Parts: sequence; C-alpha cells; structure tokens
Amino acid sequence: MKKYVFTPGPVPVPSEVLIEMAKPIIHHRTAEFESIFEEVRDGLKYIYQTKEEVFVLASSGTGAMEAAIVNTLSKGDKVLVINGGKFGERWGKIARAYGLEVEEIVVEWGTAVDPDAVKEALDNDPSIKAVLLQASETSTGVKHPTDEIAKITNQRDNVILIVDGITGVGVFPLNFDELGIDVLVGGSQKAFMLPPGLAFIALSQKAWKFSETSDLPNFYFDLKAALKSAEKNTTPWTPAVTLIIGLNEVLRRFRAEGIDNLHGRHANLSHASREALKAMNMELFAKDSHSTALTVGVAPESIGAGPIVKGLKENFGMTIAGGQDQAKGKIFRFSHIGDIEATDTIAIISAIESTLKTLGHDFDFGAGVTKATELLGK
Repeated sequence: MKKYVFTPGPVPVPSEVLIEMAKPIIHHRTAEFESIFEEVRDGLKYIYQTKEEVFVLASSGTGAMEAAIVNTLSKGDKVLVINGGKFGERWGKIARAYGLEVEEIVVEWGTAVDPDAVKEALDNDPSIKAVLLQASETSTGVKHPTDEIAKITNQRDNVILIVDGITGVGVFPLNFDELGIDVLVGGSQKAFMLPPGLAFIALSQKAWKFSETSDLPNFYFDLKAALKSAEKNTTPWTPAVTLIIGLNEVLRRFRAEGIDNLHGRHANLSHASREALKAMNMELFAKDSHSTALTVGVAPESIGAGPIVKGLKENFGMTIAGGQDQAKGKIFRFSHIGDIEATDTIAIISAIESTLKTLGHDFDFGAGVTKATELLGK
C-alpha cells in the first residue's frame, strides 16, 4: 500500500528535494558550501520578509524556541505566555527551566487570544519583558492575532514579542519587518517541506538590544557567535549539510512560486478542507481564527477520533494526527503543509468520507469531496 503523510510535521518532501539531498556529501568548510549557504541566507530573508539575519540551527524547532529565550532575556525576568495549546505550554516550560517568572493568559483550546487581554496584562504589569506567542497553535489549529499583538508590543520599548512561527512561516503572512515582530522561529519539517532537523530564527534590532544585557547561559545556541559566522557564509558549529542543501532547493522553489502564491496555496487548501468537513456534518475545533497550516475536525462523539485515525492508516495508508492531552480522542488533524497539492487534499477528504461512512456517521456521502472539488477547481 502506498503511504501518505498528512501530519502537521513531518511532512511529505518533494522528490526533487530528496534527489538533491541524495547527492554525495560535501564538506562544510569549503567555498562550495559557503556559496550554497549564502543563497540560503538570502532565501530565508525573502520568506521572512526581513533585512535581518535569519539563522539556521541544527535542531528541531524547539531548539530555536530555547534560543529565542536564552539570547534575549535574563534570569528573573517576567514573561507573558499565551497558553492556548500544547505548544503554548511549551513556552512556559522553557521559560521556567531558565529561571524566568511566567505569567500566563490561559486561552480555551480552540480559541484565539484576545489582543485586549495582552494589552491589559502589559498595562497592569510594566515589569513584563516579553510576550511569548504561537502564530499558529498546531495542537488546536488556531491562528493567533500576531499582527494585532505586535502593534501592542511595538509601543513599548521594554517589551519584545517572541513568536513561534513553526507552522506559520511560509504558510501565511508573517512579515517580520513590517509587523515589527522581535523574534520569529521556524522549523524545517513544516512549510519548508524538509525532514526534521533544522530550525530558523530571526531577531529584530530591538531584540538585539535585549541580547546585550541577557545573562542566561548559552553556548550551542549563542546567536552572537552565529552572526559572526553567518557574515562569512558559514555556521559556528558543524551544520546539517544535507538538510541545508535541500533547504536551498526548497527556497528556490518558493521564489519561483512567489510568496503571495505560497500563502495563497495554503489558504485555498485549508478553506476547501474546512468547508468539506462542514459538508460532512462535522464540526471544526477552532472556534474563530483558523490556521491555514492544518484542518482540525471534531470527531463525532459516538465514534471518537481514534477509529478515524486508525481507519485512514489501515485502509488508505494515510497518516494523520490525533489530539493531545485534553483533546486526545476528540479531534483529528490533517495538514496542508509540505508537498501537498489540491489532488492530495481531495484524496484525504475522500478517504475521511469513506472512513466516516464505514464507522456509521450520518451525512450525505460524497458531499465533502464535491465541496472540496468545487472550491479547489476554481
């Protein structure tokens, strides 16, 4: 049986990119690698829409989340964490591990944070040094209002906005310079359609000023050392050479597609998928602002998410994700990132329909595929 990956990371990798990564390895301290890395640096600035350096770390996205904290903050600093899902919780865990004082805005899973709540928290406590946010909360499918929160932090010289864009960068507009984001994190196994192993991070000039007084320990994730090396088109430590070669090919594809088309592709696949689930008499987990990286459906209570996930894998070779923690067994998640196009999306919708029919869900069979085909055929 042919296997398909529809998880929101790892994602399917284009065959052309796999071929590039299958070529003989090159040494990282050579002019050949430096030329590739120079092109990668330029391509990442294009995707981030920034003039600032975008660093490439040999780690998962969590490594860049840690780097964001240890390069900008100091022991005892207070941070405001937007906790609306599994990865919002992670910001708090990383911050506490480094001795930071954590204040949380706890948001109901499936709901976006209210920017007014962020403003109120900052107004009430001038000691808060940073707001830690997910642009796209992968565990719930919610898109938080990064642009509106950036307007709030931009008005405060003593507060930086640190954004986890791991399922946001390359998916929907997160223009780093224009919005005034201070730290933005990305990851290779998401919209960058690569295997896991690379993380990306950019700092604003405001964040660099914070770094001058930061006293948290760092060595491997020292971005000052990374900046010195980047200026020479290399990295301070051994890079993930093969992944960077693949990244260069991906960034070339993104440039050819155009950033607006890149964002539009994810938006179209997401919209068609959401409408298809509605046509199948299904509820969406996100109540308001939907991330276009993935679609999250609420499983019928009489069925549960487990049989849907299992049925897709066993009968169609399609791997999707279930829920985590409080959402476990209640929701299922399938993505629109990586090497996924309209045909793939129609295929997963069709498989979901067949699975639901087998499990006894009451709906107009064929309605989901009809809706998805109608919307993606435009």
